[in-house]
Amino acid sequence: MKTIAVISQKGGAGKTTLAINLAGAAEEQGLSPVIIDLDPQASAKIWSKLRGKESPVVICTVPKMLGEAIATAREHGADVCIIDTAPHSETAALEAAKAADLVLIPCRPSMIDLQAVSTTVDIVKLAGRPEAMFLINCVRPGDKTLPAEAGAALQKHGIPVCELRMTLRSDCVHALSAGQGITEFAPESAGAEEIRQLFKLSFHQGEKVNIHQDIQEKATA
Repeated sequence: MKTIAVISQKGGAGKTTLAINLAGAAEEQGLSPVIIDLDPQASAKIWSKLRGKESPVVICTVPKMLGEAIATAREHGADVCIIDTAPHSETAALEAAKAADLVLIPCRPSMIDLQAVSTTVDIVKLAGRPEAMFLINCVRPGDKTLPAEAGAALQKHGIPVCELRMTLRSDCVHALSAGQGITEFAPESAGAEEIRQLFKLSFHQGEKVNIHQDIQEKATA
């Protein structure tokens, strides 16, 4: 079972949206995903109730019970476990980073977010997780300059920066409101293709994965 933790100490980085959509992309591939929600606001769980379906399973728990929740997911045949964490909670972030095969660190391409990312980096390094990746998230359509500058700024932390850039799209907002992931709500959209490629990169981290050359063109369309 692959375990992916989405971690950022900065609020508004898009962690829950990414966790939900990654789970949706996993289901589309015929895999069995579980979302573990460590955020006291339980946004992923609220989405699950709105969804009204049994899958993907969303487990709400606390950091000290994370290991047990992951073990339960594995025992029930989950192929991928995605951990959604709360901002401003070092304990949850640290436990999630320790448990993960891969840590995704979403960051908006803004000065405030770039300055705030160092706390998350410290937590990930404290956890001793070599498999971590920055993800530049919520990029405005057509904007190439700020994401490029953000990518350059993030490199100083010594953690790889994902080659994909996730675009801020209204489809993602509407999908969550409908209790769906973007791959269900708008399966032919550029946003759906972005999340499919992100899931491919995340699930097969460490392997050679082909990323379509037209992804970035679609992201800025």
